[in-house]
Amino acid sequence: MPVATARTIVLQGTVGHLVDVQIDVSPGVVATSLVGRADASISEGRERCRAAVTNSGFSWPNTRRLTILLSPAGLPKRGSHVDLAVAVGVVFATDERLKRVPLDGSVLIGELSLDGLVRPVPGVLPMALAAAAHGRRRIFVPEAQLAEAVLVPGLSVIGVRSLAQTVALLAGWEVPDAEQVPLPARASLLRWRGEDRLVQLDFADLRGLEEEKYAAEVAAAGGHHLLLSGPKGAGKTSLAERIPGLLPDLDEEEALELTAVLSLGDDLDPAGGLVRRPPFAAPHHSASRTSLLGGGSGRVRPGMVSRCHGGVVVLDEFPLFSADLLEALRQPLESGEVTLARGEESATFPARCLFVLACNPCPCGNYTAHPGHSRCDCEESARRRYRRKLSGPLIDRVDIVREVTPSALGTSPGYRAAESSAVVRERVTAARRRQRERYGGQGWRLNAEAPGPALSACWPLEPEGRTLVDQAVGDGLLTQRGGVRVHRLAWTIADLGGVERPGVAEVALALALRTGAPLPAAHLTGERR
Repeated sequence: MPVATARTIVLQGTVGHLVDVQIDVSPGVVATSLVGRADASISEGRERCRAAVTNSGFSWPNTRRLTILLSPAGLPKRGSHVDLAVAVGVVFATDERLKRVPLDGSVLIGELSLDGLVRPVPGVLPMALAAAAHGRRRIFVPEAQLAEAVLVPGLSVIGVRSLAQTVALLAGWEVPDAEQVPLPARASLLRWRGEDRLVQLDFADLRGLEEEKYAAEVAAAGGHHLLLSGPKGAGKTSLAERIPGLLPDLDEEEALELTAVLSLGDDLDPAGGLVRRPPFAAPHHSASRTSLLGGGSGRVRPGMVSRCHGGVVVLDEFPLFSADLLEALRQPLESGEVTLARGEESATFPARCLFVLACNPCPCGNYTAHPGHSRCDCEESARRRYRRKLSGPLIDRVDIVREVTPSALGTSPGYRAAESSAVVRERVTAARRRQRERYGGQGWRLNAEAPGPALSACWPLEPEGRTLVDQAVGDGLLTQRGGVRVHRLAWTIADLGGVERPGVAEVALALALRTGAPLPAAHLTGERR
């Protein structure tokens, strides 16, 4: 009885499962049965595969019963990329010349067109990573996505244009020519003046704002979340937009993670290679929960916070975002990941990004606590409703709090001259290098990711500094979570200053950054350098 087994990969979020595509051709009622919890895109693929096989010069078993089993049968399977494995399995099950040709070591990825061409599909990079994790050493992918799959080390990647080429390569036959399949369009069809303006922004453009700029430097160095609050025009957005310029390029591991997430979301330029620069996003407050966190019907896709993994997400005027979306941000703020459940599918995506929350003190943006300077015309009830979103569990997950005031825009005597983003980025890069050396072999890279118990056990504060934190927690100034965040901040401040271990001065400065208290003037004049 003719039987063949081809192999492919099915993704559930970022997890790839090896799937056996078993083909059985036997006597009986003429029919094509597809079993194994396949979705509509795979079920429709039966007709694509039938046409592709016959139009490629092979025979489809039109007079016998064809059974296609996707195993393990209990695993939900989605995606048109299964086409290539199904078609190759049918050809190997029906062609007498291929009975003794092994398929065990190969993984097949690709969607088929009716004429047998292999079209690109989303998620090739994470599928290739999964194939390597399952011990497979050879993978066939659409030629248009060859550059994407070869990013996985230790894997032999073969790019194919057609089903006929795939069969020939597997069988050792002469490889026929095939029409080149074009890359899918990824670039926007519209461009406008100023869309790349963030590249031109520099820290040196900001006058004053010394405390806020130092807070941004600490946030960038340790990956700490930042809250900027103040009247309109105080410089909150200008500061937030310049933070990506302080981040160094992603290392090999970070770049591979981000590129895999972009591949999952079908947002990756297949010819672009690894994405090296940290991404940036500033969604409008009308953004939906699905677009920001991920989800969708059918295949679960990563949201904007996952596509900015390793980068910066700015939520400007965040109190205007919907309440349920803000509450849903608790998980990525705390753990750096997003877990989504849709029917039978559960997917976890990385979302280890630096969140910058910016807001006005009231709906009109004119309120200030200084007597005689406030031009706010909001009712007190409106201000209270607005301020409710600036407190509670969400804000407790933010590491650094800064009140930006218009008076900070002026230059102050004794303050150091404005530094460029490149100068600050050198210090941030050096601080991140120290963190990687300290946490080598651990499951985290930056201070903001380090678990509290591990910090206390392996990298504790000095007794005097620990006493400061415990006193702040005992006085109700900090929660226990806030105490852990002060611990992390103290290590980042020490890393920026080249200090071996944070002392009382670093802990006191971390407390000020956490609580929004003024920073010591001596720390901003250049003496800390």
